[in-house]
Amino acid sequence: MPEPTHYADWVIWTGQGEPDDRINRIERLPPPPPWRLFGQRDHHRAVSYRPDAAEIAAVNAALHLRRPLLVTGKPGSGKSTLAYAIAKELKLGEVLHWPINSRTTLNDGLYHYDAIARLRDANLAKANRKLANADPEDIGRYLSLGPLGTALLPANRPRVLLIDEIDKSDMDFPNDLLHVFEEGKFVIPELKRRGTTESVEILPWQAEDDNQRVAITAGQVQCTTFPVVVITSNRDRELPPPFLRRCIQLKLEEPSPERLRDIVAAHLGQLDKEVVTPILEQFIEGREQGTLATDQLLNAMYLVTKGRLPPGEEREQWLKLVFEDLGSG
Repeated sequence: MPEPTHYADWVIWTGQGEPDDRINRIERLPPPPPWRLFGQRDHHRAVSYRPDAAEIAAVNAALHLRRPLLVTGKPGSGKSTLAYAIAKELKLGEVLHWPINSRTTLNDGLYHYDAIARLRDANLAKANRKLANADPEDIGRYLSLGPLGTALLPANRPRVLLIDEIDKSDMDFPNDLLHVFEEGKFVIPELKRRGTTESVEILPWQAEDDNQRVAITAGQVQCTTFPVVVITSNRDRELPPPFLRRCIQLKLEEPSPERLRDIVAAHLGQLDKEVVTPILEQFIEGREQGTLATDQLLNAMYLVTKGRLPPGEEREQWLKLVFEDLGSG
């Protein structure tokens, strides 16, 4: 079956079943959207973020008061991206990302103790089959800090901790965080029970090299500078008042048409106004009638400007897929 001329650059997979040895269609793919360049995503999402005055004010209030910033808004409104923008501009290193679900506990964020691995190594040692670098007496090898625990390590500069979608947690979780936020410290019982003031070296969050181990003294982690804590919520449920009282609250509103243009330009560069305007108007109309996220607009702009989506009826069919109402399900 001959390929339609206007689809020549767009259609990669034809559904015909048999490969065409004359054409290597996968090589026709254009470069991916910048937000899908793995290994560079955090950098891109940080430098392309476009805050408004209310967001700047809320972030600075949280920084000065050393309080968590609770960011609410619809899915896709940029709540998580705000944390990466703060970390990038203030040179605070990699964001400590802690995604929350209904099974998440406070301990998951503080530390993890692999008692089973330690018991296994102890049994091997007793059987004279001791493995290299597996000393059951070195309890630090079986401990690792979580994202919250790592954020509370003593440091001259704060880390950015992203607690993502706290409204998915169980009812007690927000209040469980309060003591840690107020005190800026926590205890690792497995170390405290040793009854010694000697330091034990353990791995921080997502570290893999033993050279990155940090010393914990007397089983206690105490921050010297409060981390920059960004907590996101889709407002699927209300959070307890004691928790809200200890946060700076920021509600992200839907971006205005002018701000949407700025966001598109930040991600894709300056585009032809004649191309941008009709798609932007289609997006705004769909947003007024249902629920659409800004990243859906970016996807549509990419397909039309970078992805060689052909004009005409076919383009409208594809854009309908991209602009699917998020609230229709």
